[in-house]
Amino acid sequence: MKLPPILVYSVLRLLAFLVPLAIMWFFFPIMREYWWLTAIFAALIGMSLSVLFLRKPLSGASADIYERRESRGPGRQSAAAQDADAEDAALDAPTSGDSGAQRES
Repeated sequence: MKLPPILVYSVLRLLAFLVPLAIMWFFFPIMREYWWLTAIFAALIGMSLSVLFLRKPLSGASADIYERRESRGPGRQSAAAQDADAEDAALDAPTSGDSGAQRES
């Protein structure tokens, strides 16, 4: 059984944050006092590690998301896209009585 790429990438990103957080928390006692600073450092370290080492899982997850979106078909739109199209059509439709009254004043 093969795990979905988005799950693999998400778990690796969490580990890239949690491992530095645990190391700083347990081995540097001053970091327990400044827990917010520890969280910021762990986030920066995790982001750096993911940029450097998680390119392949990221591209696999991105390709999987792209394939799922393309398999929906070109005629099928999401609800948000249909709603946006309906709003655009309503705004583009000419109004009958308001435009003349606005021009006269």
